[in-house]
Amino acid sequence: MLKALVFLPVVGAVLLAVMPARRALPLWQAAMVFALAALGYALWLASRFDPAGAAVQMFESRAWNVRLGSYFALGVDGISLAMVLLAALLSLIAVLVSRRMNEGARLYYVLVLLLESAMFGVFTARDWSLFYVFWEATLIPLFFLIDRLGGPNRQRAALNFFLYTLGGSVFMLVALLFLYDAAPGHSFAMADMAAGGRELPVNTQLLIFAGLFIGFGVKMPVFPLHGWLPLAHVEAPSPVSILLSGVLLKMGAYGLIRAAETLPAALLATQDWLAILAFVSLLYGGVLAWRQQDLKAMVAYSSISHMGVVLLGIATLNVTGLTGAVVQMVAHGLTAATLFLVVGLLYQRTHSRDLADYGSLLGKAPRFAFFAAFGLLAAIGLPGSAGFIAELHALLAGYVRWGGWVILLGLAMLVGAAYSLRVIGRLCLKGEGMELADMTRTETLAAGLLAVCIVTLGLWPAPLLELVAGSVGLVAGRFGE
Repeated sequence: MLKALVFLPVVGAVLLAVMPARRALPLWQAAMVFALAALGYALWLASRFDPAGAAVQMFESRAWNVRLGSYFALGVDGISLAMVLLAALLSLIAVLVSRRMNEGARLYYVLVLLLESAMFGVFTARDWSLFYVFWEATLIPLFFLIDRLGGPNRQRAALNFFLYTLGGSVFMLVALLFLYDAAPGHSFAMADMAAGGRELPVNTQLLIFAGLFIGFGVKMPVFPLHGWLPLAHVEAPSPVSILLSGVLLKMGAYGLIRAAETLPAALLATQDWLAILAFVSLLYGGVLAWRQQDLKAMVAYSSISHMGVVLLGIATLNVTGLTGAVVQMVAHGLTAATLFLVVGLLYQRTHSRDLADYGSLLGKAPRFAFFAAFGLLAAIGLPGSAGFIAELHALLAGYVRWGGWVILLGLAMLVGAAYSLRVIGRLCLKGEGMELADMTRTETLAAGLLAVCIVTLGLWPAPLLELVAGSVGLVAGRFGE
């Protein structure tokens, strides 16, 4: 079942590559069919998942290289299934808002579908060698999406992104080879490597975890491994920024959770340092977002801040904090997608991302004003949004673990509120700004779908919490929680 999910977008990409269409519209329609099919199939898989059942479900495995102990093994738990649903939804949104993509449309849709397939592979792989292959496979379509279809500085941004991520992956690969050597029977299976990793001395675990953390930290990104992020976001096509911030950053956090299962002693030894890094990321990302005039750069830097909440939740190593981390991964994916969607559509109309060029959207383009304000308020965790549930879990878990020190983290979050309110005031209420056409029905549908998901998870988070509860409990159980 999972193989069908992983390779369904590849089938779509192949068909799009050979379609005899000369206009962009048939290509967009075909891409929409496959993106809708992938989301529908992911929802059907979610309906078959039993949160109270086995830890890993829908498991399938086929020998890949028996001598190396490598298998094409796929399976999902609650955490990975939540990420699969997020990837499927945001891939659909990215294709939906690409209706006006005319130049290089065939290449664009083929690469987006290949990227979706690789993301599905990362979240469903149950073998570290397969995980690494899919992890690296995401680099190729992203590189060409930025390099061929991005902004004026696209080649530098693409190369910067590629080198940063590939450099982090080298450390991750070396760490995985150390783990492979420790695994019983020399196997890349996640369960086998976790069993071997837990038996290693603390110092060895710390060395291996350092390599994994660099690889995953670059992708999240964590300060100071974030250097590629702002330029890549600014130069990437806006629908690609939706996937980059909404899903690709979550791959790093997802890998870190898997590393926590595998190397529990290392996580316990570095717990306080991870919390400090979370605080620095929160504060650093918030302050830089506050100082930005470029709207896309502002959303990019805010992502560093919001992923700091994810790192904080993981660092608590308890059920509440890990739950908050997973919910924040979903919440930030939805809110970042909303903000990049709005900013991208504004740029499409005005060819400007400068905050000073906008003003009084409420009177001129009320749909733009509503979704811009909604996205910014949801991003700071306004009650009733998914981000509120996530941040509440993370802060409560932090208080249990570190007591009054968590107040510092709360103050860092207030910086995010400051830049959001500043942008809302400047964008929607003050000044004159340029004239622009309001959002079309298709664009409103895409933004509305994201808004409905954010509010639904904020008011009724029970389905998501129930979905991830069993998996989070197993991870926390490694630390006696």
